[in-house]
Amino acid sequence: MSSRGLALAPPAKNVVLYRNGDPFFHGRKFVVNQRQFLTFEALLNEVTKSIHAPLAVRNLYTPRHGHRIAELGDLQDGCQYVAAGFEKFKRLNYLSHGRKELCGTSNSNGVQHCVHGSCRNTGSWHALDCFYCSVFRNGDLLSPPFQLLLSKSTPLQWDTLLAMLTAKAGLRSGAVNKLCRLDGTQVFGGEELVNGSYYVAVGTEEYKKLPYFELLVPQNSACRTLWYV
Repeated sequence: MSSRGLALAPPAKNVVLYRNGDPFFHGRKFVVNQRQFLTFEALLNEVTKSIHAPLAVRNLYTPRHGHRIAELGDLQDGCQYVAAGFEKFKRLNYLSHGRKELCGTSNSNGVQHCVHGSCRNTGSWHALDCFYCSVFRNGDLLSPPFQLLLSKSTPLQWDTLLAMLTAKAGLRSGAVNKLCRLDGTQVFGGEELVNGSYYVAVGTEEYKKLPYFELLVPQNSACRTLWYV
């Protein structure tokens, strides 16, 4: 290639990509250059693999307003985008590293929902008298664990927790029938749950012993040390 051709080559762009609708994914950095990605589709295929998307990534959106990115030339250096499949763009505070808790009031069974994205907020959970744990989906090594925030002050109804897990997990086998520790032993009641621990939601199938924590919790996450009990 001539020196003039090198001069005309588009410069590489550094971007950060988030998973659509995932408040716990902190983003993945990509360097987009013409040598590596000749087409927009090639970039989308690489993004699918790199962020472990549950479905193939087919669209990129701006994080604040959800404007669709149509081609490589639309990407701006130093900007953030949201990777999605064919589903609609989901509005979240993607750009906040320590995503805010959005805790609802406890219902009659003492269950509260919380959406967050950083273990830096642990102190505020204690102030709210909340109980926190992370849950993997049985046999699923593509989806990160989802989080549950429960009230400490109100007795926990186990059937209610299983119903909540069913709604959040979306298991292919259907309802969540049991909750297991990472070693496969079953949890039979709320009093057995350990604050900050990881569990696996299981349906009618057998528990599948897989490296959930090792593959789905980021290596550089401080939460690996804090929550792996």
